[in-house]
Amino acid sequence: MKKLVVSVLSTVLAFSLAACGSKPEATPAPAEGGAQGSQGGQEVTLNIGATPVPHAEILKYIQPKLKDQGVNLEIKEFTDYVQPNVQVNEKQLDANFFQHKPYLEQFNKDQGMDLQPVVAVHIEPFGGYSKKIKKIEELADGATIALPNDPTNNGRALALLEKNGVIKLKEGVGISGTVKDIVENKKNLKFKEVEAAMLPRVLEEVDLALINTNYALEAKLVPTTDALILEDKESPYANYLVARPDNKDSEAMQKLAKELNSPEVKQFIEEKYKGAIVPAF
Repeated sequence: MKKLVVSVLSTVLAFSLAACGSKPEATPAPAEGGAQGSQGGQEVTLNIGATPVPHAEILKYIQPKLKDQGVNLEIKEFTDYVQPNVQVNEKQLDANFFQHKPYLEQFNKDQGMDLQPVVAVHIEPFGGYSKKIKKIEELADGATIALPNDPTNNGRALALLEKNGVIKLKEGVGISGTVKDIVENKKNLKFKEVEAAMLPRVLEEVDLALINTNYALEAKLVPTTDALILEDKESPYANYLVARPDNKDSEAMQKLAKELNSPEVKQFIEEKYKGAIVPAF
């Protein structure tokens, strides 16, 4: 009797881009499961990258419904804003759910990628938090403010500060502004740019930190009660399900998109997050 022994070697490459923001090297792509959609009644797997709160929570909520439709939703959680896009581009993931469109557009431009928004799901109002003051007006002369260091959220944070009278930016820069675009800083505020995921950890060290809502929620901060300043519901920063051109229109992906925009998800968001997160549909 002939025996056939087949060994499979899997290689995992770890990326570390936080410091330099350089373009990642390509990695071998595993066989795709969910890109083709369900066929012949067989179950299809979609591998989705997401930040833990609220994105992974929303995905876990719809997992059973997708299972009934022949789509096995596998969720991989990330605590950074780089790897979910890298791994979708390299086909290690089928899609991700963590980012707004301005960030996606900037990432595509910087990294030479062509990731595609599939459907808008919710808005996370961006907020400013402090352990040292109770009102934004209490910021002292020379106080330190921590900002996200990625370009889109950095500009978003500065725009929120300007809207609340903390600083004044060069006319016309809008959400694309940088610290260099500050033309009025009456309190001589100092700005510390930090990786977004680290902002809750430096909250004790600074006078004010501008924190993305998903990271604020992970740190047990409640935006509607804890934030000194907060974007309103008119914020243009809706969070999207993101995929690639080759799979964004697949049957399985469209089933996922439909569930993410369902009345049940809208009710789940409204009841669970109580205004800290707002449905975008």
